[in-house]
Amino acid sequence: MTDRCPPSRVGVVGFGHLGQFLVDHIQKEGPGAGLSLAFVWNRSAEKLTDYVPEELILTNLAEFTDRKADVIVEVCHPCIVKDFGVQFLSHTNLMVGSPSALANPQLDQALRLAAKQHGNTLYIPSGALWGGQDIQRLNDSGSLRALSIRMSKHPSCFRLADGLLSDWSEEEGRRVLFHGSVAELCPIAPNNVNTMAAAAIAASTLGFHGVTGEIVSDTALADHHLVEVEVTGSGGFSVKTERRNPAKLGAVTGSATYRSFWSSLLVCKGHGGRVYLC
Repeated sequence: MTDRCPPSRVGVVGFGHLGQFLVDHIQKEGPGAGLSLAFVWNRSAEKLTDYVPEELILTNLAEFTDRKADVIVEVCHPCIVKDFGVQFLSHTNLMVGSPSALANPQLDQALRLAAKQHGNTLYIPSGALWGGQDIQRLNDSGSLRALSIRMSKHPSCFRLADGLLSDWSEEEGRRVLFHGSVAELCPIAPNNVNTMAAAAIAASTLGFHGVTGEIVSDTALADHHLVEVEVTGSGGFSVKTERRNPAKLGAVTGSATYRSFWSSLLVCKGHGGRVYLC
C-alpha cells in the first residue's frame, strides 16, 4: 500500500502535562511542520477553555470522525486505548501514548488487526526508551535473547494501583517495588511504565511476558528519573544504557520525554497497516 502524505490534522486525546505540551507546540510550531489541530478532547472539557479555541474542543469523543484527523495522539490513559483504539484505527492513524494498554494480548491483537485491515498505522512513541530502534533491529534479526529495564523514581512520581506506595516517607531511601515480567507490571503501574511497554513491543519475540521490568522508589532522586536498560543478544553480545531524565518532584513524565513525543509525532507519516516504533 502506498504511504499517505505526512499528516496535517492532529487530534489530541488527553490534556494532562504531555497533552498540553503537544497542543501548545502544534499551535506554535505546527504550521512550520505542516501540522494543525483537528480537535482536542479531555475528560474534563472545561479545562480546555483557556487554552484551545472553542471550535477545536471535542466534547464527545465518539464523534471524532467528524473532525477528519490524519492522526490521533492518545496521551490520556490506557482505558482510552481499550475503549476507542480499534475505532480510531478504523478511520485514521493512531499514536498510542499509553502502550502499557497493549499488555492485554486480546487488545494488542485487535489493534494490530484493525491497523492491517484499514491500512492505518499504530505508532508507538519511544518516550524515555533509549535505543528502541536498536532493540527492534536485534529482535528482527533473530538475535535478541533477553531484555530487562529498571525505572527508578522519587516515590512522589509513581501512580500505582492498590495504594502500593502509600506508606513512603522522605527518610525511606531506596525500595524495590516490583521485579518481574512487564506483562504483570503494566496493570500495577499503567501510567509509569510506558517506556517498558514500548520496549516490549520493540522486542516482539520476547513480548510483554518475556521482558523483565523493575520499578524502584528512591527518595534520593529529587530531580530526575533513572532508566536502565540491559540487552542481551546471541554470541555474547550485550549492551547496558543508563538514562537520567530530568523531572520535578511528583512528575510522572520526565521533561526530556516531552520533546521525544514531539519528535515521534513528526515521524507519523502513514506507514500503512502495521505497528511502527517512532
